[in-house]
Amino acid sequence: MILVPVTYKGGIYRHSDVVDLIEDIGGYVVQKHVIAQEVVLQCFVPQADVEFLRSAVKPVSGEVTESPLVGTEIAVVTMSLEIHHLPHMSCDVAEYVRRSGAKSNMVSLARGVGKRISQLNDEERDVINEHDIAIYLFGNFEKCLAVKIQKLRRGITVPIVMCGGPDEDVLRLITDPPVDAYVGNCGRFMHRTKESEDLTKLDEIVATVTTVLDKKREAIAKDPLSVSPARLMDLIREKVPAIHEVTSPTPLTVQMQGLRVKLPYDTYAETIRRIEIEDGVTVGDVADVNPSRMRDYIMVKIRPFSETNVVV
Repeated sequence: MILVPVTYKGGIYRHSDVVDLIEDIGGYVVQKHVIAQEVVLQCFVPQADVEFLRSAVKPVSGEVTESPLVGTEIAVVTMSLEIHHLPHMSCDVAEYVRRSGAKSNMVSLARGVGKRISQLNDEERDVINEHDIAIYLFGNFEKCLAVKIQKLRRGITVPIVMCGGPDEDVLRLITDPPVDAYVGNCGRFMHRTKESEDLTKLDEIVATVTTVLDKKREAIAKDPLSVSPARLMDLIREKVPAIHEVTSPTPLTVQMQGLRVKLPYDTYAETIRRIEIEDGVTVGDVADVNPSRMRDYIMVKIRPFSETNVVV
């Protein structure tokens, strides 16, 4: 069964019936947002049942749309927290990928400024590698981009989408950046992205990120995961009551190959390892449960079938 990411938007009236329907057809609700009288559900549903779900929610005035970034966690990497680096492109990109279903985290580098001194430290590298993909936001000068990306790419194992001011053809005259994709004409500027051309550029970034992640999904499909991250999320919700006491946004953040559990590692890691999935197979049998470099969270990385010879 192939699960596809979708978003449901509708009124709060009878939205629990929609949640039950999603679960009945074999889907999973990843995130739920209640905004005034509107409910937004980000979920995975079987591909064969998407049209059925669309027709089923019409009586309650609901809408189901494709959201390719649901179930992904994205690192938006900016060069510093200074006023000339952080606003406004960085904030707008982080918010725009959230609208497409992703969970985004801003990663501001301690030594990202300057061609000569720019570098990643170990903690920054490890935090970025805990995500599904990284969006690097650079400035407007092609020589600066060409020098910096060579340094800031070292040790990064997740796909990188690089954004900057120069056009791609202009940048490639200087260097062939070692990244998975590049989006030009979106460097540093001091205004909010409200105009139509700015929103079009944000749409291009989302489309580029989606393309890169689709390639990653294809690679995962060739050696499927031992268990679905969404199913693992439901099991932890059911068998670890403490997760319902967490006040952080998205206490369970689903990723493409695992999930981030926002509970203390020392207290709950062994509990999560011992959760039985099916027929005596536990989480520890099919996944690595490690401490996260982000606060005291837990990272659960699901191993592929080639390593476990198990699919549950």
